[in-house]
Amino acid sequence: MSSSPLLAGVRIIESSLLGPGQISTFFSDLGADVIKVEPPQGDYIRQMTWPIINGVSLLHLHTHRGKRSITLDLKTDEGTKIYKELVSGADAVVEAMRPGTLSKLGLGYEVLKELNPKLVFCTLSGYGSTGPYQNMPSHGIAYDTWAGLIAPAVDEEGFTRIPRDMPNVGINVGPMLGAFALLAGITRARETGMGCQMELAQSDAAAYMDWYRIETWRAYERSEDEVTGNASDNYERRPPGLAGMWEGVRYQIYASSDSHVLFMASEQAFWKNFCDGVGRLDLFEKWPGSKYADHAKGNTELQKELQGIFSEKTSKEWLEFSEDHNTPIAPVYDAKTAPDDPQFQHRLPFFPVDTLGAEQLPLPVNVIGEEQIVPSMAPTVGEHTEQVLSDVLGYKDSKIQELRESGAFG
Repeated sequence: MSSSPLLAGVRIIESSLLGPGQISTFFSDLGADVIKVEPPQGDYIRQMTWPIINGVSLLHLHTHRGKRSITLDLKTDEGTKIYKELVSGADAVVEAMRPGTLSKLGLGYEVLKELNPKLVFCTLSGYGSTGPYQNMPSHGIAYDTWAGLIAPAVDEEGFTRIPRDMPNVGINVGPMLGAFALLAGITRARETGMGCQMELAQSDAAAYMDWYRIETWRAYERSEDEVTGNASDNYERRPPGLAGMWEGVRYQIYASSDSHVLFMASEQAFWKNFCDGVGRLDLFEKWPGSKYADHAKGNTELQKELQGIFSEKTSKEWLEFSEDHNTPIAPVYDAKTAPDDPQFQHRLPFFPVDTLGAEQLPLPVNVIGEEQIVPSMAPTVGEHTEQVLSDVLGYKDSKIQELRESGAFG
């Protein structure tokens, strides 16, 4: 069954620098026409981080897949004029860089909305366009340290360091929330004819995604008469999130005979299923637990019993046990080993190297009965300049040549 992509007919003009450009990648992955307007020298994302694949960063290959690139010198009248023409027929402008960058070039929302009243203008930046940090330069890790997601590591020589493994929440979730908001704005604009201006911060997104811990600590500031722990812990106020799982026993990581698994029998029914499945109902009789949310906190005697039981099977065998005995058990991987898992391979098959320049994960959205969109390779600087001017604006070859000679493209 063939049909048009979900976002066919949506056009976004993207002015971005580095990782925040991912806000538009969600759109290009779903079939929108995303035109990345670059300065003549291009976005230096192509040289940032590692790995570098055939001279180009993976960061660029993933962030700008499926997009078209046009170079414009926005310090020239001709370049500014072309930008305005592109915006006139677009659904949205994405300013994925410091707030006010386009405004300084005479291309802010107040100017562009006069050309296109339906325009949705979205700015995604590090700390947002308000507040005491709004003008501070920053990079992706800053948003997670700011939000309290990362604790400094200390090496054997006493140097503090960035942890080896960290979530990179803000730099990824910021664009995701931005895409959600941008699509909402476009939906309303198409319905009402009214555009809008919105702004998001990657730091805000990092904090928002950790709402459970942040809101728990805030709730604990209230009296213990109002806010308690769970009944299964005798109402003790355990630390929020994973910090409160350190002493967990029925919800804990255990070593299998060849790796590790995560055991999650915090409900009494699952705990009974497990004990029955391993032929150890004596454990259930001795420690039946509460009906819900009982992790057998601090029960090291039980923990040693489970440690021995889990060491007797491979992780694969425990996953089979999970399904056979209706007990939540999950594998434990790292970023290198997770793609080898059969569920991962089934749900997230990599796009091949010859398609996108590197093996890349697909957008995990499946439209039932339709083929998945395969995006095009991330563009070289200005790769689609002539194509966009011709297809989108209807410029003739002679006019494009005149603009090139005038320096509009740099």
